[in-house]
Amino acid sequence: MSEPSGIARTAVREALGMPGLVLFASYLGFGSLARETGFGLGAGLVSTATGWALPGQMALVELWSIGASLLAVGLAVALTNTRLLPMVVTLLPLLRTGAAGRRAPRWCLYALAHVIAVTTWANAMRRLPDLPPESRLAWFTAYGATLFMVTMAGTAGGFFLAGVVPEPVTLGLVFLNPIYFLMLFAVDLKQRARVLALAFGLVMGPLLHPVAPTYGLLVTGLTAGTLAFVLDFYWSRRGR
Repeated sequence: MSEPSGIARTAVREALGMPGLVLFASYLGFGSLARETGFGLGAGLVSTATGWALPGQMALVELWSIGASLLAVGLAVALTNTRLLPMVVTLLPLLRTGAAGRRAPRWCLYALAHVIAVTTWANAMRRLPDLPPESRLAWFTAYGATLFMVTMAGTAGGFFLAGVVPEPVTLGLVFLNPIYFLMLFAVDLKQRARVLALAFGLVMGPLLHPVAPTYGLLVTGLTAGTLAFVLDFYWSRRGR
């Protein structure tokens, strides 16, 4: 199991389970939506290959369909995908442990950073700490590459199935991924910091959104997460 090939096979099996099914269904929705808004198959596949994050791709398709300028589309996609930066910063150090991670060339790490999105990040942060450092790079490479191919297949499948599936179902498929992400966190609710962050967010979100609808979500996430971290750290130091 500790051999790279064995670890890679394990990662592929795990990726083709629930994460792969949810992402495939989500990208079926995206592919269908892309075709219905006039996006070509090639453009949809390039969007998935280069963007690889549904919120940014949804912004791209919707803004393009209403004739927004290239600058506006680029800014919207960039701002939407900025949320992925903290994920890369927190995950890459786990991949660079062990001799294999330290020997990995920069281009390899850049390529792996490209496939760090919500699903890969959430599952990797749960899985990697339990793996030997020497196995982490092989696991994540296989896991990320498998999910990448799944999303490409989902985009193409959704494009050709456009019109077959009712539009409300198509839109529903797109939002499967955030729901799956919430379920992943629900599994880890034994951790006090995450319970606190969710509790603060549940209270602050509805209060801040009417006051600042543009920045309410951002302020809620930053404040709730910071408060949860500080309180958890303080209580841990006091031995509670």
